[in-house]
Amino acid sequence: MARRYKADHRGRLFNAVWPFTRWFFSLVTVTVGAILFFGLSRTEIIGRRNALRARNVLLLSNHQSLIDSFLIGFSAYYGPAIYRPWLAPWNPAAEENFYKNAYQGWWSDQWKCIPVAPGRRDMRALYRMIRALREGTMILFPEGTRTRTGEVGKGRPGAGLVALANRPHLIPVTVVGMDDVLPIGAAWPRPFQRVTILFGPAIDYSHLAGEERSKESAQAIVDLAMSLIRYQHDWIRRYREGEIGRDTPPWVEAGYQRILSASREAAALASERPEVESLPSPESEVDSGPNMAPDGTGPEPEQIPEERSSNESRMGNTDVARDGGLQ
Repeated sequence: MARRYKADHRGRLFNAVWPFTRWFFSLVTVTVGAILFFGLSRTEIIGRRNALRARNVLLLSNHQSLIDSFLIGFSAYYGPAIYRPWLAPWNPAAEENFYKNAYQGWWSDQWKCIPVAPGRRDMRALYRMIRALREGTMILFPEGTRTRTGEVGKGRPGAGLVALANRPHLIPVTVVGMDDVLPIGAAWPRPFQRVTILFGPAIDYSHLAGEERSKESAQAIVDLAMSLIRYQHDWIRRYREGEIGRDTPPWVEAGYQRILSASREAAALASERPEVESLPSPESEVDSGPNMAPDGTGPEPEQIPEERSSNESRMGNTDVARDGGLQ
């Protein structure tokens, strides 16, 4: 049985009090953030009911700023997370951005960050994500880095590996305007900006998550999610320009449904082809710690050494987030 997630880079005393301290300081931080987003900026939330209040919920979003996770977590769960602390999302975070020193690292832990080492092959971080997600909710940015153009980029397969391991509820999330609040290179958020966040309904990816677990199916799951996120991004643009109203959300439009249908049809065609190389089962992957494949896209089959101690946790960074999960 997989172990529960703990801050294995911290000691026993820290982990003993961590459930309370992270609840308290996260609550204080997001309350301050609410003043920025809703008091000093024009922030609009669409589809909040789609953010399921359950364990094992994975929110996949496009990435525009270093503080996207604060907005997404607040918009989805602020209020219920006060008396159900496990609803506050976990956030994989780049060590070079959020763990630069002991002070910053301590605060990042209180914000439920999961440290991701620099590079692209930190399998320890991937196992941490899998364990943490089973206990609550998590935010991942499949693009792996912040947008430079404002457009939604291509997703990497790491988030699909987490989905295949845990089979969570997948919620497509789209944020627009956060690159104006905190552009790349800016030190402080800018008030008085217009921000829109949209939560789509849970994605049915059962046709992509059959018994055989492969890197191809992981990428297919991410591609489906990113297509829906991209469609939602275009819908927000049309909504802002006054072409459509909130009474016609993107998931009721024919284009949105065509994306889902095309994914199912592609999966049906793929099932008629020769079998692809499968990945280890979720339990063996979490407990044993397989090596990354040479191309860095996932665990390599038939190489499942015993899980290493926390002192040997540097194996590079997973494709879940090229710059760490929050950037």
